[in-house]
Amino acid sequence: MVSNFPRVHPLLSLCGGYALVMLFNPVRRALLDGFRCIGRYPRVWLTFTFLGFAYFVFQFVAFTPIRGWTDLDLSQVASLPKWYWPQFVEVWRETPLPGLEGVAGIFDNATTTYPLSVVAAILMIINWRGLHGALLRALRKRYRFLGYLIYLVLLLSALASLLKPIAFWRLPEWSGKVPAAGFLQISATVDAVAFIFEYLLGVYIQVYLITVCLAWVKGVSFEEGELFRFAMRRFSFVLKWAGIVVFVSMLIVRLPLLLAYFTSIPGVLDYLPLERAFMSGLIIAFCSVQISLTLHNETLSKAIRAHAQFIRQNPGRLGWFLIVCGIHFFFIMTCDAIVRSAIADRLAALFIWKFIFAFLRGIITGWLLASWVCLFRQCEARRVHEERWIQY
Repeated sequence: MVSNFPRVHPLLSLCGGYALVMLFNPVRRALLDGFRCIGRYPRVWLTFTFLGFAYFVFQFVAFTPIRGWTDLDLSQVASLPKWYWPQFVEVWRETPLPGLEGVAGIFDNATTTYPLSVVAAILMIINWRGLHGALLRALRKRYRFLGYLIYLVLLLSALASLLKPIAFWRLPEWSGKVPAAGFLQISATVDAVAFIFEYLLGVYIQVYLITVCLAWVKGVSFEEGELFRFAMRRFSFVLKWAGIVVFVSMLIVRLPLLLAYFTSIPGVLDYLPLERAFMSGLIIAFCSVQISLTLHNETLSKAIRAHAQFIRQNPGRLGWFLIVCGIHFFFIMTCDAIVRSAIADRLAALFIWKFIFAFLRGIITGWLLASWVCLFRQCEARRVHEERWIQY
C-alpha cells in the first residue's frame, strides 16, 4: 500500500485543489443556483445531451466502417482492464482547442445542431408552433425592409441544410456519374451555406434556454408555445451579433476551406486550429453581448458598451467564471482523449463511451449556461431599476 501511495497522491491533490476552487471562488453562489436551475428545468442539459449524441450517431453511421456484427460485440467492454491507457502527456495536445471552444460556446452556441438541423428546417418551413410566422414578423418589425433580405438568407440556408444529407446519401452513386472535382465543389458549397442555418439554429436554441433560465431566476411560469415564440422574437435582437460572428467565421474559417476545392491553396488545413482559436477568443472577448441582447431591448452598440461596463465592474467574477468553465471543459476533453485512445478500434466500446460523454458534456454545458445567466443577473443587480424591460 505504501508503494502505491505516490500514484494516489497526485489524484488526491487534484481533487483537493478542485474542491478548494469550487468552495471558495467568488462565483460559487451563481454555480449553485445553476445546479438548482437545471434541476428544476432538466431540458437545459438534456437539449445539449440529445444534440451532441445525435451528431455522434450521424458520424458513427456515415464514416465508421463496420465489417460485421463482431465489431459491435459488447464483450469488448469486458476486456477493459487489458486496454492500454495513455498518460496525460501523450494526449494533452488534443484538449486545449476543444476545451477553449467549449468555454466559448457558453457565450455563443454551445451545441452542434446537425443532423437534427434537417428536422428543424422542415419544422420551420411548415410553421411549427407558429415559429416561422413569429420569425418573419420579428424580422420585419426589427429590420424593416432589410428583414426580408435576412429572411431570404435564412430560408436559402435552411434549404441547403435539407440538401446536405442527400449529398451524403447519394455520394456513392453520384461518384461514378459526376466528376469528382465538380461534385466536391457542389457539396462543399452546400455545406458552407447550410452552416449559416445550423449555426443560427444553435444560437436560437441558446436564446431559448437562456429565457428558460431567466424564468427560473424570476420565478415565473410560462406556456411552452409562447416561450418558443418569445425566444424567436428575442432571437431577432441577438441576430445582430450572431450575424457578425457568422460573417467573421465564414471569412476566416469557411471561405478558405471552400476556395480550396476550386483552386490550390497550400496548407489550408494547417491554419485551421489558429482560425478556430481566434473565433473562440473573439466570442470570449465579447462574452456578455449575446445575453445582454437576449435580456434587454438594446441596439448592438448599446450591448457592446454595456459589455465594456460589465467587464470594468466585474473583472474578478468574470475571470473566475472563465476559470471554472476552463477547468471543467479541459477535464472532460482530457477524459475523452484518454478513453478514445484506450478504446482504439473497439466500436461497441466507442459507442457506449460517446453516449456517456454526451451525457456528461450535456450536464456540464447546461449547468454552466444556467450559472452564467444567474451570474449575469447578479452582476446586473445595479441596473434592475434602470433597465429597459423587454417589450417585444
